[in-house]
Amino acid sequence: MTTPVPPEVAQPAAGAPETAALLTAERRPAPRRTFWTQLRASLAMFGNRKSAAGLIILGVFTLVAIFAPWIAPYSPTAQHLDATLQPPSLQHLLGTTHIGEDVFSQLVYGTRGVLVVGFLATIMATVVAIVVGVTAGYLRGWKSESLSALSNVFLVLPGLPLMIIIASQFQDPPLVVIAAVLGLTGWAWGARVLRAQTMSLRNRDFIQAARANGEPLRRIILVEMLPNLMAIIASSFVGTMTAAVLGLTTLAFIGVIPVSNLNWGTILFWAQQNSAFPDYWWWYVPAGLCIALLGVALALINFGIDEYVNPRLRSAGERARALKKRGIDANAAVTAVRTAGGTDRSGGSDRSGTDRTGTDRSGTAGRSGGDAEGRTA
Repeated sequence: MTTPVPPEVAQPAAGAPETAALLTAERRPAPRRTFWTQLRASLAMFGNRKSAAGLIILGVFTLVAIFAPWIAPYSPTAQHLDATLQPPSLQHLLGTTHIGEDVFSQLVYGTRGVLVVGFLATIMATVVAIVVGVTAGYLRGWKSESLSALSNVFLVLPGLPLMIIIASQFQDPPLVVIAAVLGLTGWAWGARVLRAQTMSLRNRDFIQAARANGEPLRRIILVEMLPNLMAIIASSFVGTMTAAVLGLTTLAFIGVIPVSNLNWGTILFWAQQNSAFPDYWWWYVPAGLCIALLGVALALINFGIDEYVNPRLRSAGERARALKKRGIDANAAVTAVRTAGGTDRSGGSDRSGTDRTGTDRSGTAGRSGGDAEGRTA
């Protein structure tokens, strides 16, 4: 009794092997790619240790900014005139300023100002970079050239003087205005990179197939292009946020932003104005360390993204991790060789080399002696 073959299974041609029907039955149609499946695959870039470490540090700063009223023991502007310029103690964890303000409370509340402005400026700059860069890369002709010329103009403009000129026009600019100024001067580089990558993607086979199938432009960009650009967008986001944080602290340190906008740059500004360098280290060192630590976190995230995007870095990292699991140092000059008994023989490499050299010399001496006797005979 033979088992009937389902009608959906294609029958093999005459003379074909019997396994053709089984191979045909095992095939499944490829799942339809959607925006969310592509996005889930793109977020795999944050799965390595470097990105995870950077995200943890950034998450700690975010929690400090959110729960600042519960973490800070005092108000950042509360004055304790009986405890001015006090070093760190149990009452004031990071000491006090020249008018008795708690430095730790100012540092905690300043984290909120830095992250709010940094994220707002980065989001604005990234949105503009995506719109201008992807549009300029997908279109052709004078439209693409015009958007490319606009990016080049903003790319060569000096960022810091432009930020100083725009920010100085406001008496007491809110955080949104400061973020808009930083975002206005930070989108050009990301747009330039996205344009180049989009021009490479628009000639790929899957984009041409989507066009041939009559897919709308919105779906081609959102489903086909943007998920493939996610790694570059994430790297541009991290770089833009780093530039925004440094720009904010620079503007606050030179006194362009009013002192009412509390951030880490404002702490450094007041420390400089009151001659805190170098005696009162607790006034300026914590703010500088926070700026450096946030920069390290963003750099680790960027390194992790680069390792995911670059196949050479990704393969090198995977090889190093595999060797580490086996107990082998990938950076060692001489790799340890283990015998069947489990003992290392790398330490005797010099002695064995000496023995081999001595053997070669003795062998050479023997041969030369034999040749000399032959010639004498």
